[in-house]
Amino acid sequence: MINTGVTRITALLCLAVAGFPLVSLAEPADLSLPTLNGSSSVQINTKITGPLTLEQALTVALASNPNLEKINALALALAEVPSQVGTLPDPMLSLNALNVPVDTYSFSQEGMTQTQIGISFELPFPGKLALREQAASFIAKAAAFDVDEKRLVLTKNVQLNWWNLAFLDRAISIVKRNQVLLRQLIKIAEVKYKTGKGLQADVLLAQVELSKLLDIEISLRATRQTQAAMLNALLDRPAASQVILPTQVDERLPVIPDIASFRQVALDTRPVLSAQRSAIEASRSRVALAHKDYYPDFKLGAAYGFRDGINQDGSQRADMASVMLSMTLPIFTDTKQDRALAQRNVEVIKEEYELQDRTLQVDVEIEQALAEYRGSHEQASLFKTGIIPQAQQTTASMLAAYQVSKMDFLNLIRAQITLYNYETQYWKALTSGWQAWARLEAAVGTTIPKSMQRGITINNYKESPHE
Repeated sequence: MINTGVTRITALLCLAVAGFPLVSLAEPADLSLPTLNGSSSVQINTKITGPLTLEQALTVALASNPNLEKINALALALAEVPSQVGTLPDPMLSLNALNVPVDTYSFSQEGMTQTQIGISFELPFPGKLALREQAASFIAKAAAFDVDEKRLVLTKNVQLNWWNLAFLDRAISIVKRNQVLLRQLIKIAEVKYKTGKGLQADVLLAQVELSKLLDIEISLRATRQTQAAMLNALLDRPAASQVILPTQVDERLPVIPDIASFRQVALDTRPVLSAQRSAIEASRSRVALAHKDYYPDFKLGAAYGFRDGINQDGSQRADMASVMLSMTLPIFTDTKQDRALAQRNVEVIKEEYELQDRTLQVDVEIEQALAEYRGSHEQASLFKTGIIPQAQQTTASMLAAYQVSKMDFLNLIRAQITLYNYETQYWKALTSGWQAWARLEAAVGTTIPKSMQRGITINNYKESPHE
């Protein structure tokens, strides 16, 4: 009789160990990871041939930036959570040997002895699973908006770095052009000195100014190398990769837009605000769930017991069936449920204040970017249409006067340096204008149409870009 009971237990254990895993293996789970935009599982051609345009830089960055991929992967992971938390807990299988006498270990000696198999389910109070899934869905939605926000930030940073490089290229071009002009002035000063119509001090002064320009060029090239490394990092390229920009850039700054319309657009489209609204909805779902925690959760189970042996009347002992229902008793509401509900309510208030704060921040970002754009727009226009042409005329007139000994050499040098500074300031203003425009688009949360543009056309510098 002992062998019969042991055999039955062994059979039940084999059923549990072998049968149930086989059920789960009948339809294997898909363990493959989702493919991310720009991830290593997707072959993206990031090799750039020829000059790196701004559009190319943005395309490469959005396709391969590691930080963007990381946030995208997090959003994909969070998107898998709602169905998990909204599903019932897995049932529990139980295998039991009940009331076995320890003197004989016989399963037929006592009438109460039985081998039992059972199954039980945990059943949360109706509505809890739906609220958990709802809260997780809002969190996943907020994470998706975070990806969109990161794209905006990445787009802005690429534009800022690209325009910094464009400015440095133009500044180097201006320096090299002024070096050529100073060398010409040195030759003129030397001729005048040799013929007794000039001073040696004029030659020395020009050489000093030329050395200063050489020093500026060295500094600009070092800065450019650093800036190129920063841009390469955004493009997921080696820091030392060569970055060559086009010899011409867009110098037509768009018209100054109206800030009032942008504020409304930002409220509707800025991902950081949409993400925060989703966070508020998630916190409100948790409040509703906290209310549900005042109600009990249930556990439902059923079991079947096998009995061996014979009754006193000679009949076979009947098997036994059991049904169980248990529930939690939320009796410590003062220190548990009440406190949890208060916590969730405060979290809603916190998220609402966070939305208010972020809305104010977006408003400030728009105002700052627009103010910077207006200033740069006006400066670029003033330098090109007024200051630079006047300075060019002044320098040309002073050079002609110096050649016939009617102008002091020091004043001529000062005029040439002033013209150099004005040309550099123009490019700085133009670069700042486009960078402010990039900040404005990032603050608004969408691309601003540039169909209406007020061009500030100038002669482009066409020297080869410098490394």
